[in-house]
Amino acid sequence: MNTFVYDVAVIGGGCAGMAAACAAKEKGAERVLILERSPRLGGVLRQCIHNGFGIHHFGEDLTGTEYAARLIRAVQAADIDVFTETTVLRLSKERIITAVNHTGLLRIRAGAVIVASGCRERPRGALSIPGSRPAGVMTAGTAQRLLNLEGYLPGRKIVILGSGDIGLIMARQFVLEGADVKGVIEIQPFSSGLSRNIVQCIEDFHIPLYYSTTVTRIEGARRVSGVWIAQVNDQKKPLPGTERFIECDTLILSVGLIPENELLWQSGIPLDPSTGGAIVDETFQTEVPGIFACGNALHVHDLADYVVQESRQAGHNAALWLRGQLKTRSPLIQVQAGEGVRGIVPQRLHADTSPILLQFRPSSRYQNCRIAVYTDETLSWSCRYRILTPGEMCSIQLRTDLLAQPASVINSLKVQVEV
Repeated sequence: MNTFVYDVAVIGGGCAGMAAACAAKEKGAERVLILERSPRLGGVLRQCIHNGFGIHHFGEDLTGTEYAARLIRAVQAADIDVFTETTVLRLSKERIITAVNHTGLLRIRAGAVIVASGCRERPRGALSIPGSRPAGVMTAGTAQRLLNLEGYLPGRKIVILGSGDIGLIMARQFVLEGADVKGVIEIQPFSSGLSRNIVQCIEDFHIPLYYSTTVTRIEGARRVSGVWIAQVNDQKKPLPGTERFIECDTLILSVGLIPENELLWQSGIPLDPSTGGAIVDETFQTEVPGIFACGNALHVHDLADYVVQESRQAGHNAALWLRGQLKTRSPLIQVQAGEGVRGIVPQRLHADTSPILLQFRPSSRYQNCRIAVYTDETLSWSCRYRILTPGEMCSIQLRTDLLAQPASVINSLKVQVEV
């Protein structure tokens, strides 16, 4: 077994992993390694030929492939080691990584580890849709890869279940490629995608979008021949008498993303069931010292720019931790998700945090509401919002003196949406 020693080892070579590695190098980590299971760096960005990337980070409107290329060039310029086609098998709490590639088993001893393994799509098996198992049922990301990387049009008559961003973008691309998109089916009374994608990908192309509706059955022998859809009630149960059949040859699933955190789970590092990612503090350090998490492996983001911004902070903090300069000695304050809040990051804060940045998704669609922050049940901060939707992440930055009280006074900080 080959053994390597690095200051910082980054698991994942997408935009999160590359940004974290570059930031760690900038902050003084001498030997930095990226481990990536694919043949190339870039992650899912390599199959994203649409634009909309880089506006916040680079100040330009780039395609996903252009965005990935810039990050790859930054990794190369920083002289960061990269092991591609390398699968990580195990991560120990002692920061020892066991991996495998064409050379055999590898053992990497790292001063700090950053988990930036991204996320995966929910498959059909997670949805329990009745019916046969014909060809033509796939996730939106699989369809994107087939079309953009391999040059195959997956179908001619398309139904899309779920209004996630990838599904909305693929609906537009299917139309541009000459396919007939019969409709986008969404079980919620609102879309789970960004507002701009609803306008630019659905409304501008006159694609039907059915809210409070779901697929109840898939028909077909060797290939999908159609699906049954029905409206649903408040409990998301199909309403009798509302079923109708849509003829199609392909069903695309865009029903949510799941952070890839099997390594952390196997290592016994605590995960947050509401986000699917690790429980971290404001430095993105998990409950195991020296192991950090960032990007979509921590919580699913709206934009790649936000992933890069967060991952650079994680990389900086990992380098500081190596030198013993990461200031996390003050008592921890637990961050709680109250009413209307679905998952929140970070889940823990140190009392000397400055500034305080919290991110979360609303659990439903709200209008004319406020976000309220309570410290030990005392209202400490609030702000009015015209609209909140689960499709868009909320980021709130609190004043630096909010926690500037004796540490023993504050035990918890709760965020909730109030109408």
